[in-house]
Amino acid sequence: MIETKADALEASFEGVTMTAPVARPVLSGARAPGGAAFEGFLRSGASVEMKSFTGASGDSGGYAVPKEIDAVIDATLKSVSPIRAIANVVKVGSAGYRKLVTTGGTPSGWASETGSRTETGTPSFVELAPPMGDLYANPSASQAMLDDALFDVEDWLANEIAREFAAAEGSAFVSGTGTNQPKGFLSAPTGSAGDATRGFGTLQYLASGAAGDFGSKPDERLIDLVQSLRSPYRQGAVFVMNSATAARIRKFKTADGAFLWQPGLAAGQPATLLGYPVIEAEDMPDIAANSLSIAFGNFKAGYLIAERQETQILRDPYSNKPFVNFYATKRVGGCVSNSEAIKLMKFAAS
Repeated sequence: MIETKADALEASFEGVTMTAPVARPVLSGARAPGGAAFEGFLRSGASVEMKSFTGASGDSGGYAVPKEIDAVIDATLKSVSPIRAIANVVKVGSAGYRKLVTTGGTPSGWASETGSRTETGTPSFVELAPPMGDLYANPSASQAMLDDALFDVEDWLANEIAREFAAAEGSAFVSGTGTNQPKGFLSAPTGSAGDATRGFGTLQYLASGAAGDFGSKPDERLIDLVQSLRSPYRQGAVFVMNSATAARIRKFKTADGAFLWQPGLAAGQPATLLGYPVIEAEDMPDIAANSLSIAFGNFKAGYLIAERQETQILRDPYSNKPFVNFYATKRVGGCVSNSEAIKLMKFAAS
């Protein structure tokens, strides 16, 4: 019974002829739409790409629209200070960041088994508030430039801003004034007194022995600088100087003719001076009278960078039509957090 019904159903399908779908007729008097984009815009309002750009001014964009251009733009590299890489960087949620530092430990004493125990002193605290500032840039580019340039203008601007910000904050970490910007470690108060008598927040300097130059036996002056840093801080300590100062020190030899400077054993590894890595920061001053051209210390313990956020870039095509503004901001602060962890060499007689 089931097979009989199936045969009848198959026979009914065999009589059906598959035909192509009938095209919907157009209205009377109309003709089939053509392929021209402008005709489509007139008939249906479809968008068409329209540009207006003149290369009248070369440095404002005209250079970017010749017949052929290299898509990769070469740039002169600026020296970016590496202080961020060796300092203590913390992410903060607001500009009101505070840090507590204890000065000295809790005093202790000895007593016999049955002797009385007198009350000991308590440690004192120092509150640190790193000065912060807003680093910003607000370049603009015309919409025609963004449309017609044969390279990614937006990506190029973002990279340029990032490099400029890195150079600006690196300079502030070394010599910033602390007014609407980080306070650099070279802007901290300095003195020649040792850790036992020097006030908190004041960095100790050692004289080089001559105004604007190294005095006699410069190798011994550098050894004194290293040993002035107490042993708990020497683990992880580094030298910081610019390339001109490094060039002077690379030529120093000991009495037996050995170089004080030891180049890195592999690519990417820093050179060492007296067994400690040397970090070249071009924001450090050149050797001159009374200059603080060499720093030695544990910057993880000695310098604090408080960062509110990473660099943010806002694309604003509305405020200044037909230009597109790229508003970039970054909030960052910094200050010396432990004045015992960083030592300076002052190029002075005493």
